[in-house]
Amino acid sequence: MQMEDILLPYVESGEIESIYTVVGQWDPNIVFITVPLKHWDERHFTQQEIINKLREPLGNVPGAAGYPNGSNSLNLRGQGGGIELALLGQDYLQIYKAAQDFAAQVEQTIPSIDNVRISYQPSQPQLRVNIDRRRAEELGVSLSDISITLRAAINGDDIADLNIGDQSVPIILQAQNQTIKDPSDLANLYVSAANGGLVPLSSVATISEEGVAAELERHAQRRAIELDMELPEDMSIAELVSQLREIAEQTLPSGISLAFKGEALTFEETSNEVFITYILAFLIVFLVLAAQFENVNSAVVVMITVPFGITSAILALYLTGTSLNIYSQIGLVMLIGLIAKNAILLVEFADQLRDRGLTVRKAVEQAALVRLRPITMTLVSTLLGALPLILSTGAGAEARNAIGWVVFGGLSLAVLFTLYLTPVIYLGLARFTTPRGDESKQLAQELDKVQ
Repeated sequence: MQMEDILLPYVESGEIESIYTVVGQWDPNIVFITVPLKHWDERHFTQQEIINKLREPLGNVPGAAGYPNGSNSLNLRGQGGGIELALLGQDYLQIYKAAQDFAAQVEQTIPSIDNVRISYQPSQPQLRVNIDRRRAEELGVSLSDISITLRAAINGDDIADLNIGDQSVPIILQAQNQTIKDPSDLANLYVSAANGGLVPLSSVATISEEGVAAELERHAQRRAIELDMELPEDMSIAELVSQLREIAEQTLPSGISLAFKGEALTFEETSNEVFITYILAFLIVFLVLAAQFENVNSAVVVMITVPFGITSAILALYLTGTSLNIYSQIGLVMLIGLIAKNAILLVEFADQLRDRGLTVRKAVEQAALVRLRPITMTLVSTLLGALPLILSTGAGAEARNAIGWVVFGGLSLAVLFTLYLTPVIYLGLARFTTPRGDESKQLAQELDKVQ
């Protein structure tokens, strides 16, 4: 009720649409509250802003601290704006001790993280029946009779199914409700012995109360304990993942390993694959250009400008405070083709001029002058096309902003290399190749000789 009272003002202000509370579905000690938000246009705060506002009051509820979280834009498992990881090992108590030490070290090393939550909490009360097997054997009491007696007293024992017509009616052996009113009443039950007599359960077993975890988690078929923390505003996922790995290497004992989950896992997977994607994109564009120009040197001249464009895009992300996320990485792959487009206009025309008989220097000078206007017009139209992405607002605007800044920053700065560096590189490399027109004339002469 206290948590709902904290959420009700946001319902009245129009930020939250409704409140759905589920108590004890998975664990009697856990309350799960689902809070659908109003449409983006109908509320004043973003999802993350609402989470930040709720974090402190929900976390201060005595005896039942709440942890608000939301979904993420990539629909990945895990908390939106948070980092999930798991510690893997052979024994839960050993993993729990390592998780506590690891969480304390993270909070000490990274001051902007003030609360690392550990999913494993051995606080759920449980009654354990400790059977003295030797005493039970001496009294002639079988373990199966003890288990049947306990099942009947606690939850009922399914004896058989009675088929009546087309219906199946289960026959359940169950003690009366007033028989077991207190956990200590279990010790007063009687179990049948081999000689036909009844033996008190307290003679062959003791009942102890202990705290256990509500759920024993596993990850990659190994025992695991999950930890999660909020991603600080002044850090990117890459920086936090790197620091967590360093802390794990210094803190975790032997036999305990670290595995990331959710967004952090997806980031690591994409980081490992994105480099291969860049190489494949670069090679494909290079091979297409080599086939189009029928000349490897011309393709090399065009592709030399690509690294400068990628560097310019990363600089634009740094200047605008945009992180190198999955969206900006997609923009970088797209930028490889966009950067090559401007150099193609210059190199292709220079090759045509060389075919007409001009020297390398005259061809590249004239191509730079003539192609200046088309390159400028193409550049301006592409930059204007990226402005709506940069200026966009609303839900998902962060993704569009990232792609827009990559295209805008990469092309606007890379055009300097296209206009000034490309002619210089062409002048240095083209002199080692013959014009395509000369090769065509030579082929025609050889055909005439053959005829």
